[in-house]
Amino acid sequence: MEKKFWAHSSAEVSPEAKIGSGTKIWQNSQVLAGAQIGENCMVGHNCFVGGQVKMGNGVKLESNVDAWDLVTLEDYVFVGPSAVFTNDPNPRAKFPKKKYPEYGKWKSTLVKEGASIGANATIVCGATIGKSAFIGAGSVVTKDIPDYGLAYGVPATVHDWVCDCGNKLQFKNNKAVCKICGKKYLKKQKIVKQI
Repeated sequence: MEKKFWAHSSAEVSPEAKIGSGTKIWQNSQVLAGAQIGENCMVGHNCFVGGQVKMGNGVKLESNVDAWDLVTLEDYVFVGPSAVFTNDPNPRAKFPKKKYPEYGKWKSTLVKEGASIGANATIVCGATIGKSAFIGAGSVVTKDIPDYGLAYGVPATVHDWVCDCGNKLQFKNNKAVCKICGKKYLKKQKIVKQI
């Protein structure tokens, strides 16, 4: 069977990984057995995709991104260069979780559809990043970020709100219309929904 994705000759891609058509995997990247990568994704050079990673369609990993086991990236997630995901809340080289499960378990991370993660951000395991949320460069995400939240800092906190298209939203009386694409939003307390 002919493969429908492209991988650079220096990339190490397991034949047991499931990779969708139109996906491109660049220099020196590694994709382990069991990894699931959707259609039309881009894995930049020097990336690592673990065997229990799930990536939807249209996902973009920029260079030097490590997506470890239990990371799920839904459709159209953007991950900036050198962003880091973790999966072990209390890592110890002497007591690896597979050998010593009594010391805890790995935790999953979910990044919902359309979210963007800036360069050099760190996503601590157990967090969920909401739909179309935007994480600023260099931020450290330690807790859930809501849909459409613009979060940055160490630790990352929500400072504002963004549209699906990435434009900053200006709320008046808890309503906003994107100046770029015209989508409409409603804000109730700390929850933003497209209407």
